[in-house]
Amino acid sequence: MRVSESRIHRTAVVEDGAELGTSVSVGPFAWIGPGTKIGDHADIGPHAVVHPWTTVGHGTRVHAGAVLGDLPQDLKFEPCVSYVRIGADCVLREGVTVHRGTGEGSVTELGAGCYLMAFSHVGHNSTLGERVIMANGALLGGHVEVGEGSFISGNVSVHQFVRIGRLVMMGGNSGVSRDVPPFCTVSSLRRNRLSGLNTVGLRRAGLEAAARREIKRTYRRLFQSGLPLSRALAELDEEPPASPEAAEMIEFIRASRRGVCGAERGAGESSGREMR
Repeated sequence: MRVSESRIHRTAVVEDGAELGTSVSVGPFAWIGPGTKIGDHADIGPHAVVHPWTTVGHGTRVHAGAVLGDLPQDLKFEPCVSYVRIGADCVLREGVTVHRGTGEGSVTELGAGCYLMAFSHVGHNSTLGERVIMANGALLGGHVEVGEGSFISGNVSVHQFVRIGRLVMMGGNSGVSRDVPPFCTVSSLRRNRLSGLNTVGLRRAGLEAAARREIKRTYRRLFQSGLPLSRALAELDEEPPASPEAAEMIEFIRASRRGVCGAERGAGESSGREMR
């Protein structure tokens, strides 16, 4: 164990081989396993568990009862060295679980500034971009990708291998087994249904009005034209996108292997069609 000016409660266990940075706080009955790295000014709360091969970034706060780096919930898993990497300045509230990768050398990773609320779960081999927020009870299956700045509301369920684009807003109690394009919102209490664009999130992210208009034009062509998605994409090929954000949405859809969520009927002229 390597400790530098850290505050460790007398009931906490920090195993040999753990590395703690400067001014780390470890609360009562916490357990930090061998092969872990805890960054400067991190705070490990009471009864929190940090399993081997987990890295916790600078200034990250791990609240009571959170479990980081436990074995993946994968029936095919065989013992190996795999990792969890938590970025700087994250907050993981009470009862959060983040499982390590399921293959040799694989990683489950959270970018800097993520906020995971109570009892949310990140499955093995998932990747979260910076500043992702997961509300209470949100669940990510294995191999999920979440783009930076996205908000996953309470009790949302995301199927394994799904991709969620940048600056997405997922409504509470929704579920997706298909990809969610960047800048979109997902309907609450529905499955695989878009409800429009995350206009508030786009403004807060500082996107200029011209970029927001181009995203809106692209969304309408893709999801509210009444055309099959493949044909709408073909028509967009004839006029190159006028903003990088519109191009990002188009390329995200083209790269989908699971298909993308369709738009909600009754919201404009939505066709509700999905690409398979």
